[in-house]
Amino acid sequence: METDRVPGDAPAVDWENWTPTERATLCFVVRDGRILLIRKKRGLGAGKVNGPGGRIEPGESARDCAIRETREELCIEVVKPELRGELHFQFVDGYALHCAVFVSPDCLGEPTETDEAVPLWTDIHAIPFDEMWADDIHWLPGILEGRNFQGYFVFDGERMLSHHVEWHDSPLDEWNRSDVTC
Repeated sequence: METDRVPGDAPAVDWENWTPTERATLCFVVRDGRILLIRKKRGLGAGKVNGPGGRIEPGESARDCAIRETREELCIEVVKPELRGELHFQFVDGYALHCAVFVSPDCLGEPTETDEAVPLWTDIHAIPFDEMWADDIHWLPGILEGRNFQGYFVFDGERMLSHHVEWHDSPLDEWNRSDVTC
């Protein structure tokens, strides 16, 4: 395991006992040297570039959420989404979000703009990190290399105060939780 840690002026977070207020997913389709991103039209991060995803509904697994949210936001069906990471976000206002990150090698259908998102097929070497959440540059390149991770981030609004990323070259056994319902 490799760790990337950068302290900031963030309040201390007891990650061992941390509990999210919400759970969500992100799902990135990667094929032919391109990644399917979106420009969010509403909700948390509106206006930013991100991957499709959203909040897990009661009784829904993370994997089912990733499939549903991608369908709702882009009118496509992802193929064989694989869990590659976990994001833990603590905001100074008290909001706490856990996000399961999936990667899919393909999709069925043509990504279509909806009232939630604009699809953006992007070369994996030209990802617009300057239009994304500040944490993305710390883990997205790694998952595009096939690596697995756990990331811990503290934000004040849209400003990242600290980050800590743990890289794992093999899947973690506890990641089977992606099929556990919330």
